[in-house]
Amino acid sequence: MEAQYPAHWEADVVLADGGTAHVRPIRPADADRLRSFYSRLSDESIYFRFFGPRPRLSDRDVERFTNVDYVDRVALIATIGTEMVAVIRYDKTGPGEAEVAFLVEDAHQGRGVASVLLEHLAATAREHGIETFVADVLPANMRMMGVLRQAGYTAQSRFADGVVRMTLDLTPTETSAEVTTSREHRAESRSIARLLTPGSVAVIGASREPGGVGQTVLRNLLAADFTGPVYPVHREVRAVAGVRAYPSVTAIDGDVDLAVVAVPAESVLDVVEECAQKGVHGLVVVSSGFGETGAEGRERQDELARTARSYGLRVVGPNCLGIANTDRSVRLNATLAATVPGRGKVGFFSQSGALGTALLQRVAQRGMGISSFVSAGNRADVSGNDLLQYWEEDDATEVILLYLESLGNPRKFTRLARRISRRKPVVVVKSGGTPSGHSAEELGLPDSAISSLFAQAGLIRVDDLIQLFDVGQLLAYQPLPAGPKVALVTNSDALGLLAADACLAAGLEPRPPVNLGPAAGAAEFGAALEGELASAGVDAAVVIYMPPLPGDAEAVAAELLRVSQGSGKPVLTTFEGHLGMHPALQVTEPGTSRERPAPARGSIPSYAAPEEAVRALAQAARYAAWRAQPATPPPALDDLDPARARTLVHNLLSAPEPPPTPASGPVSEPASVPGPAVDIAGTRRGVRSAAFAEPGPPVEIDAAELLSCYGLTVWPAEMVRSPEEAVAAAERLGWPVVLKVADPGASRRAGTVRLGLTGPEMVRHAYAEFADQLGEKVLAVQRMAPQPAVPTVVGVVEDPAFGPVVSFGLGEVTARLLQDQGYRLAPLTAEDAAALVRSVRAAPLLFGQYGYPPVAVDALEELLVRVGRLANDLPEVARLDLDQVLVGESSVMILGARATLRTPAGPRLDGGPRRLS
Repeated sequence: MEAQYPAHWEADVVLADGGTAHVRPIRPADADRLRSFYSRLSDESIYFRFFGPRPRLSDRDVERFTNVDYVDRVALIATIGTEMVAVIRYDKTGPGEAEVAFLVEDAHQGRGVASVLLEHLAATAREHGIETFVADVLPANMRMMGVLRQAGYTAQSRFADGVVRMTLDLTPTETSAEVTTSREHRAESRSIARLLTPGSVAVIGASREPGGVGQTVLRNLLAADFTGPVYPVHREVRAVAGVRAYPSVTAIDGDVDLAVVAVPAESVLDVVEECAQKGVHGLVVVSSGFGETGAEGRERQDELARTARSYGLRVVGPNCLGIANTDRSVRLNATLAATVPGRGKVGFFSQSGALGTALLQRVAQRGMGISSFVSAGNRADVSGNDLLQYWEEDDATEVILLYLESLGNPRKFTRLARRISRRKPVVVVKSGGTPSGHSAEELGLPDSAISSLFAQAGLIRVDDLIQLFDVGQLLAYQPLPAGPKVALVTNSDALGLLAADACLAAGLEPRPPVNLGPAAGAAEFGAALEGELASAGVDAAVVIYMPPLPGDAEAVAAELLRVSQGSGKPVLTTFEGHLGMHPALQVTEPGTSRERPAPARGSIPSYAAPEEAVRALAQAARYAAWRAQPATPPPALDDLDPARARTLVHNLLSAPEPPPTPASGPVSEPASVPGPAVDIAGTRRGVRSAAFAEPGPPVEIDAAELLSCYGLTVWPAEMVRSPEEAVAAAERLGWPVVLKVADPGASRRAGTVRLGLTGPEMVRHAYAEFADQLGEKVLAVQRMAPQPAVPTVVGVVEDPAFGPVVSFGLGEVTARLLQDQGYRLAPLTAEDAAALVRSVRAAPLLFGQYGYPPVAVDALEELLVRVGRLANDLPEVARLDLDQVLVGESSVMILGARATLRTPAGPRLDGGPRRLS
């Protein structure tokens, strides 16, 4: 029987030059593929691999190389199309150690194939407890030594007997993680650059019929004056729109970098094969009839992505509007939209093809420019994550606007956004509806959770498209505000008051409006604005120019531009009700004779109403405050024992019978759990980890022992089944005590707790009340926690899309009913924890307001950091509920803790080797 391997060992990857390949374990059926691969190798490559000439592989060699057990002997190959282009393998040589070797076809050397294979092989090795790779390398084989040294792992080398022995410690390090992230970023950025900066474009399916999809794209390419050749492809006609046509893409005389595909869905796969044969770099599939049509279309779409990636092509679409790049050296409009805005600072991504045309028209109507535009449609391959990687590097893009209907890889999305938002603002409209598999809703997280997670990453989430452009035009042309203090200069007392009210509602701090009166002209507006901007108590200004009678608007605009220049403070206007970049308020960049001038930095955006300007300014102020906070890693905690926690979880999930699960904390202090040694990757040496075993049923446990591994103690409690047992428990725990219903969800119901019981008779009476009124027979006795204290609730869910999410809210019934909760991705920094506590509306109760005493918020924040570390370390923790956590004047007390453990289907892929997802 053929050995099996985990599904997550297969991956599509982006190479260093932006092309793609498929990585998977070798199989016995690859024998002929291996022979073909070997026949294409140079004598030098063979010599470096085998330390001598080896003209051919024997049948015995082929059998040995293609038959592995996927435990002690593992080999991964990279394929492009149907051909193997590289292979890497390890053979275990001793406890925790394996010998590693790789071989890359000469034609594909220098593309980063070996580096990505090493990442994937190291991950598979760690799953089997292999901690060290050893490689014997000939001194002249500089490429292999470079790959091993540049992987980011701790490496040692020594020379003996004519070879260099290199030893790699596979323990993940900060350096190895940075190397992986940097390579992923460069590769994905280059793959998108190849799409957006093609030297030539073929339009496949460009027919003669007016209004046809293919002809529309072709005419838009020509109208935009694309700087390279454009090739219509049609099986029968000789010319389309006056341009010579070709019967197939392979018949084109010159190179083709980008192909726009507008053929029926059932013919698209044939076109992909032809494009691969021609050497096309990327595809824009505007054809419909894929995932949007149902199960059959979804299968066709998945096959499109698999086939294209296997041949090294990236795909935009299908069912998309297309792509555009306003760079004057490119002039690409490969879209179905005749109107594309001029050159600007904004990168724009729209998942919706149908909406894309309207969005581009709105951008153009506002006078905003764009750097580039991508409509991903069904997002079979290229997604918003890829565009984030590209725009991070693109000097022409200063602001990123995203319209999203779903999140393909939310964990990666938030990771990228958190890094990119430090340099460039990212504004997101995400529709409230969330497709299956891309939301935390099945675990009970509301849409507000996504807003919280976006805010943690520095993303600016807006409610609608109008706000998307309102915020975008401010960020693209004005500086960020240094604070919330806003000056208001107006010629209308009523509009000034409306603006002041809007500031207060948005969390800004307005100064008294400066009302210049209806007759004010350029001199008055200039002097007033100059005086306000000169004040240290002003961070931004909103100018309202709505004269009741026609005035010299040009002169007023010129004065506003003059005064605002060099102030370093953002200025927004409501200028005669104009929406967008008013021509008179623009600082322009010189364009060519064929282009209208594009707005430049320093242009002042205008809004139809003062409230819209204020809302945009408030978003910018919140983003500026987030960006002003230093980016710090999660704090170091010395008293953690994650190895013991992993062993505990492994043993619980491996137990034949679920352990008993009392509803509250343990009777005695937690004891250590015996078990095998666990390494940093969470696997026992030589034994598969529970993290990668077959998924089993969930196991519900009391979480006190697990929390003790992270320096957290649950307040002692005992289960009782009679009044006498309750009294005895109270004597052991110490008076006064609490008697409560043992049901874990009891804290959500009124009348399920009796506080401050100071003697046996009070305990017996309370027990009798529960038995008579609620029919409850199993109760919990717990020592009374010090008062006063504020009850709170802390939780964790392992979301299938976002990964581990920490939640926080107050434990009061009203707060629960209003779902007043905040959310953050784990692990948490100290700043994340502080923001999480303050994100709930009831947070003032923790800071001494409304009659509550101030409590130990710092201790609460440390608890959140520790819980976040637990959640990040243990993907098996599907759910964790700390209910309640009392926050007292000097400490926090966990009154109850429950966890649900579940064996995940595989590791969290975002933290592992590079892969397309």
